[in-house]
Amino acid sequence: MTRALAAITAAVATVTMLAACGGDTGASGGPVDGSWDDVVAAAKSEGKVTLYSSQKPANLEALKKAFEAEYPEIALDFVRGTDVDINPKVETENRTGKGIADVHMQTDAAWMKTAAESGTYTSDLVGPALTAPDYQPEKSLIDDQFALTSAAVFSLGWNTDAVPAGLRTPQDVVNPAYRGKIGVVNPTGIASYVDMYRYFAKTYGEDYWKQIAALSPRIYPSALGVAQALTSGEIWVTPTVQPLVTEVDNGAPVNWALPPSPWGTPWYTSALSAAPNPNAAQVLVDFMITRAGQTALNSGYAAVLPDIPGAVARAQDIATPDTDNLTPDKVREFSQSWAEDFQ
Repeated sequence: MTRALAAITAAVATVTMLAACGGDTGASGGPVDGSWDDVVAAAKSEGKVTLYSSQKPANLEALKKAFEAEYPEIALDFVRGTDVDINPKVETENRTGKGIADVHMQTDAAWMKTAAESGTYTSDLVGPALTAPDYQPEKSLIDDQFALTSAAVFSLGWNTDAVPAGLRTPQDVVNPAYRGKIGVVNPTGIASYVDMYRYFAKTYGEDYWKQIAALSPRIYPSALGVAQALTSGEIWVTPTVQPLVTEVDNGAPVNWALPPSPWGTPWYTSALSAAPNPNAAQVLVDFMITRAGQTALNSGYAAVLPDIPGAVARAQDIATPDTDNLTPDKVREFSQSWAEDFQ
């Protein structure tokens, strides 16, 4: 059992959302039996691969471009959405045996824990990049089926036209001058965001979010929406945005800084057992761990390899969320409490 699996195994015996999903897991049967060259050859014959991911679109577009440059015989399509959008799709495709997605990239540790226990959702990963020493497989692989691929790290963000002096700590956001101009993400139903809200309350004060709520913040469905609102000037400040590396590089009037104790959440990636293109699934997961894949995926994120351009941290240093507090019932309970404060 890896360190990451031990962190996850503390949890969620009561989660049942996947318990009924043990039907046909698809006719694909997993990757071909043979060498890695055989898997790659079969993937090229399949000719396409589909990824479900909650990563930001710019990084997924960069991944598509890099992957297709490395494997021009395989077209990569992706569907981007939150874990709340994507995980039920994976469940339905698994249950019906009508797979669309080949690869699943998500941050919901409770969902992953239950999926691992069910034994029906994922295939063993076989790519050579997963055993590279720099990847630290002993820290990065769970049951040989879930590969640490990236991690979101939340930073402070501000519009430089409105707040030229910038921010240093999350407490700087609690300022009456920013009333109506603060942006926050909506955690409703999203386990990783619930974990983030709890982390902030524990780290920066139990009343931190009530202070923010009192300043009439604008609410967005994701950190991507927050970043777009900062760029447009719709909001001026936020404690919850992913590092604005691309936006700064493109000359947008924004800047960002990591707080003294930043919060983050890891992305784990799996090849799905219902994948219609099981060999291409293996090739994509492997590519995502290579230096080319990590460079494409991790502008403004934490990477799983050292010295990745644009990465802001190392994903192995980001703690796995405590799934004891992220069961569906507890996420729902927190979401209701949050709505009372913010809506």
